[in-house]
Amino acid sequence: MYVEDVARVPGTLGGTRGKELKLPGRKREYDEDDVRVRPGRSSRPRTRTRPRHDDAVDALVITVDRGRYGCVREDAAGEPEVITAMRARELGRKSVVVGDRVALVGDVSGDTGSLARIVRIAERTSVLRRTADDDDTTPEGRLERVVVANADQLVIVSALSDPPPRTGFIDRCLVAAYDADIEPLLCLTKADLAGPERVLDYYAELDLPYVLVRPGSDLAELRERLAGRISVLVGHSGVGKSTLVNRLVPDALRAVGAVSAVGKGRHTSTSAVALRLPPAGGSRRNPGWIVDTPGIRSFGLAHVSAESLLHGFPDLVEGTLEDQPNCGHTAADVDCTLEAWVAAGQADRRRLESYRRLLASRAGDLEPRDQQPDTGLTA
Repeated sequence: MYVEDVARVPGTLGGTRGKELKLPGRKREYDEDDVRVRPGRSSRPRTRTRPRHDDAVDALVITVDRGRYGCVREDAAGEPEVITAMRARELGRKSVVVGDRVALVGDVSGDTGSLARIVRIAERTSVLRRTADDDDTTPEGRLERVVVANADQLVIVSALSDPPPRTGFIDRCLVAAYDADIEPLLCLTKADLAGPERVLDYYAELDLPYVLVRPGSDLAELRERLAGRISVLVGHSGVGKSTLVNRLVPDALRAVGAVSAVGKGRHTSTSAVALRLPPAGGSRRNPGWIVDTPGIRSFGLAHVSAESLLHGFPDLVEGTLEDQPNCGHTAADVDCTLEAWVAAGQADRRRLESYRRLLASRAGDLEPRDQQPDTGLTA
């Protein structure tokens, strides 16, 4: 009679108690207790309602720097208090720019090392945009940048001399202002070196508001126009914009750039910043805010429609009323009624030429250096 030695059977049933016998060729059967499934992240229960953040405090974004946002709110004494914040994840892809009115939660003490969270962005009343330079293009096209939100005035700073006024740049700024429904203000600096007659004559049909700035002047007229508003200052380097900002806000800490021998100033500002104007003479009236922008060499308009671009030249609009609906108003459109409009003396030919140059640059038909031509205002 054959007796099997259990201790020598593969699987060592006899040698290891509690372990299942494993025989060759026998398939193991599983039951539901053997299967353990880890639930995926997407199956975890989540609330459908986001927190209301009833305790959030309102603030104004004044700086943006690599994912950190400088926000200001008034403390109990009415003094501005700066709070550093980051975007909350619940905002998704919403961008935060200078001028945005936001709601903050978390550590809103403003102490060194503190960090709050931006959980809401109020609806914007205006958005000033510009299209980036050609070297900042993407495969989808030229990159559009938001300059500032909620501004109600665009102050175009232009020197009357050294460097001479560049109406091509001014025209671009006017188009951007009208497109954003922001009121333009022409600020002519270095009025001690040249008179404003040529510039004012060029824009006579637009009835543009303007102020003249001379060295040593008290800037009273300019302060009056800035009071109670959020004003964006734009201008080429060398026109005196940084000097103007330092005079309006003495502690602005903005560098003053010297003008080079070739007539082009060195860029001295690198990021947009909102600065609160100091009260005048102890007045309780809101003195307003100014937004100083980087020294920029171009103000791209690729984001502006052709119709909006035309409305940036109100002195030409009436001349298109009898035109063909499909007229592009370019020099190639031989039947364009704008030619007759200008020939009849209803508008300055230089304005028509500037409009057509902007049309061409908007379509990408001009090189960057051709986008702000001299229109002959210089002596």
